[in-house]
Amino acid sequence: MGARVPEYLAPGVYVEETSFRARSIEGVSTSTSGFAGPARKGPVSGPPSLVTSFPEFVRLFGGLADLDLTGTQETTNYLAHSVRAYFNEGGSRLYVARAFSGTPANATAGADVIPNADANLRARFTARFPGRAGNGSISVREVLAPATVGAMRRAPTGSLVRLNQTAASAARIVGTLPPPFNVPDGTTLTLTFDGNTDVTLTFSGRNAEAAAAAELDPSTTFLEANQTLTVTLGGQAQTLTLPTDTPLTPAEVVDTLNRQLRGGYARLSGADDAAPVGRLLLGTDARGTGAIIQVSANPQLKLAAQTVDNAADPQSNVSDLGAVSLADIQVLLGANATASVDDNKLVISHPLPGASHSLEVASVSSSALGLDAATSEPGTDGTAGVTWWLKQANGTWSNGSDTLPLPNDTASQFQQLPGNSQFVTLTVTTQDGDGQERLYEGLGVDRAHPRYPGHVLTPSPATLSEQMERMYAFEAGNGVSAFALRTALAAGPFTLTGGSDGSEPSAASYEDAFERLGGVEDISIIAAPGSSAYASAQAVRLGLISAAERRRAYRIAVLDTPRGYGPQDALALRAQVDSTKAALYYPWVVVANPLAGSEAADVPREIALPPSAFLCGIYARSDIERGVFKAPANEVVRGALRFEQDIHFAQQETLNPQGINCLRFFPGRGYRVWGARTVSSDPEWKYVNVRRYFNFLERSVDEGTQWAVFEPNGERLWANIRETIGSFLENQWRTGALLGADPKQAFFVRCDRTTMDQNDLDNGRLVCLIGVAVVKPAEFVIFRIGQKTADART
Repeated sequence: MGARVPEYLAPGVYVEETSFRARSIEGVSTSTSGFAGPARKGPVSGPPSLVTSFPEFVRLFGGLADLDLTGTQETTNYLAHSVRAYFNEGGSRLYVARAFSGTPANATAGADVIPNADANLRARFTARFPGRAGNGSISVREVLAPATVGAMRRAPTGSLVRLNQTAASAARIVGTLPPPFNVPDGTTLTLTFDGNTDVTLTFSGRNAEAAAAAELDPSTTFLEANQTLTVTLGGQAQTLTLPTDTPLTPAEVVDTLNRQLRGGYARLSGADDAAPVGRLLLGTDARGTGAIIQVSANPQLKLAAQTVDNAADPQSNVSDLGAVSLADIQVLLGANATASVDDNKLVISHPLPGASHSLEVASVSSSALGLDAATSEPGTDGTAGVTWWLKQANGTWSNGSDTLPLPNDTASQFQQLPGNSQFVTLTVTTQDGDGQERLYEGLGVDRAHPRYPGHVLTPSPATLSEQMERMYAFEAGNGVSAFALRTALAAGPFTLTGGSDGSEPSAASYEDAFERLGGVEDISIIAAPGSSAYASAQAVRLGLISAAERRRAYRIAVLDTPRGYGPQDALALRAQVDSTKAALYYPWVVVANPLAGSEAADVPREIALPPSAFLCGIYARSDIERGVFKAPANEVVRGALRFEQDIHFAQQETLNPQGINCLRFFPGRGYRVWGARTVSSDPEWKYVNVRRYFNFLERSVDEGTQWAVFEPNGERLWANIRETIGSFLENQWRTGALLGADPKQAFFVRCDRTTMDQNDLDNGRLVCLIGVAVVKPAEFVIFRIGQKTADART
């Protein structure tokens, strides 16, 4: 390449970048594969889809479930099973082209969303791809959100607002305090209903008390050493002790106990008590039905073991007067009114809504309830009806005939309109026949809305990923109104039917898939796993070879024998093909059926799969671990339970020379690929790794020297080409891909007057001659062993 000649127009210092080395060539990838075959769903035209894992394939093309292909008894989904095997064997990048034969039948909503003979008035959901996987369901759910006046002004055109009926409210009393309340025993509250009916509530409750069986000695009480008394209050046991070194009077005993009790008290009975005067009483601070006390026996204090529970006490009607709860108040109110808390205040509401009912506080004996300064709020009758309003392009809201006025003042921007206005959006959930779900949220019902279903679920998505993954589309005629569409969508869910997997794939359908794969230059391995199970197997096989032999394809085709073939059948099939860019493998591989489960009694536990998918994965695995120059043989078939035919040594002696690569079982070494030959009659291209390595070299040189096009065709360019390619090949020699003790023995690169004449130069041709000594596999490892006669002199 000539040096750049810059312009120097003004005096100064010019710093320029230049290169003193030849351009480098980067080796291309050889492990990217391409598969063609029928699937449960997915596009049947356009570019093939790149998948990098089996779950990604399932998302794009459906799961492992069987196909329903008319014209054949074969239902196994070979493509899906083969993709799974490909990734299990070590493949990482796979392009898939779906082959579909017959008239595409896409599933549609059984009765449409809006059925009509006139397409302009019809709305429907349809599957974007043919196949039974499209026979799924679509559900639509309305999502409501509060709509302030300001939000309605900012909402996009096509937004929908619902004005709900305003429910009638009940008259109520709003206090000043929240529960719980500490009220005196006997507190009363009188409420007046509808101006003429009074209801009085009385709050009562008493302590639970345990009494001694006899009076304490009026003068002294002596306790033995370590004397204790256990009292349980509120579920907590307390151990009380009395001093034993001095005598105590009954009053001193009470005082000592009170200093230790928590949540209760001790006292001596008086004239007003049910117990005789002078007896020791132990009680709870709690006053009401929730009060309970348990004491242990203590003969010194005249106490027997006892439990006193106020749950059924007729003189208590709240759990505790010291903490009257909302539930206590509701029990006292009964069906007369409803107690609640609003804004941290006690609220008592009339049982019936409406403006004709009223509720007031007639009297209250204690301010502890916070009702002595209560506020009375009247009830309302509410409004009836539900209306729907759509935002127009000019910013107004219309229900089709009337216009909804919005307040203009700034203070109203964060207020709701009368009638409790709510934005209405749709959430659409699609589920295909394989159970895969997708969720679309925030959709509008008007075609002017930015997320109108026809825009989001368009039949022709803008991005490639959505074109591949989006299963369903929505279409509505121009005559379908937003209000009619909302009503129709609310009547869902919708079941889609009519999807078909098509007929038995033909050679033409595979040829179309091969053509689509041909547009992806990265693919270096192609296969049609499962095609040998159909009537068009031989035509597909020849089409696969043609796809690999196309100009500048740089590919190899991996071929299958049909299922159930014997060695003689395999030989007959091999006789029908001859190609330097194809390899044939035999027999099929038996694996565990992933569809078989404990509840699937009619599903076989094992399934036979074509070997091509396994070999494509093994090709990729071998390339990554060793390099493309290493023959992809003597490699373990990881997923194999066994092979359909058990090939022994004598049979392989017949098959191997004909270019039929066998899969064999070796005790102690497992299930292995035991062959690496092409189906070529040309001995120069006998081995798979030689063919694939030359594909690698040719494509790497092709892509790595594109810079030379239109460069001046002279000595400088030729030298640069020689150095560029020579450096690349020397690196290949150092990795062990080429024979020879030094680079001169491994390769040569010629690009000079010996490879071009004047006619070539006049016609703009640069001719470079490259020779490489490629490493071939040690297919026959021979050790010659003979007897050696001992030398008497040694």
